[in-house]
Amino acid sequence: MVSVNHMPVLERRAIRLAWATIGWNVVEAVVAIAAGTAANSIALVGFGLDSTVEVMSAVVIVWQFRGLAEERERRALKLIAVSFFGLAAYVAAQAIVDLTGKSQPGSSPVGIGLAIASLVVMPLLARAKRRTGQTMGSVTVVADSHQTKLCAYLSAILLGGLVLNTTVGWWWADPIAALAIAVLAVNEGREAWRGEICDD
Repeated sequence: MVSVNHMPVLERRAIRLAWATIGWNVVEAVVAIAAGTAANSIALVGFGLDSTVEVMSAVVIVWQFRGLAEERERRALKLIAVSFFGLAAYVAAQAIVDLTGKSQPGSSPVGIGLAIASLVVMPLLARAKRRTGQTMGSVTVVADSHQTKLCAYLSAILLGGLVLNTTVGWWWADPIAALAIAVLAVNEGREAWRGEICDD
């Protein structure tokens, strides 16, 4: 159990982690969406859109610690969930269009570099958020940590799709990676909606 005296310290840490998430993901979103648009890669665009969802989630955390009551915390979880569902719907629809139309994305060295960087940064950030949220007893901070963890999974999926497309010309790896991103987003959205955020 956390003492009352420690709560302000933990809240400040949660806010700092949220601002770090906002800063990283704004850059990540701009780079990914621009590179994905240039390369016609729905997986890369989807990754960039997920970064915008990360920004929204982190903003919710900052908002929460400006005096969010328990009822508002539940609404914050719903906002995080809805953002996942919106991302999943768009990415899945575009991936199906690309698969049926056999749309062949170009290679994206910038996207590959971004995916590698995200694979380094996101697991560290997710772990710090999860520990802070668990110590505080805040389901919203823990939910936000899972969203950050999802970003790390998405980075691995994105990297696989981009590398396969670039090295062996498997154009379909990109929309398949995008569909995997959509499935993960739906799963995380369901958990956030129900407030059933489980630890690894």
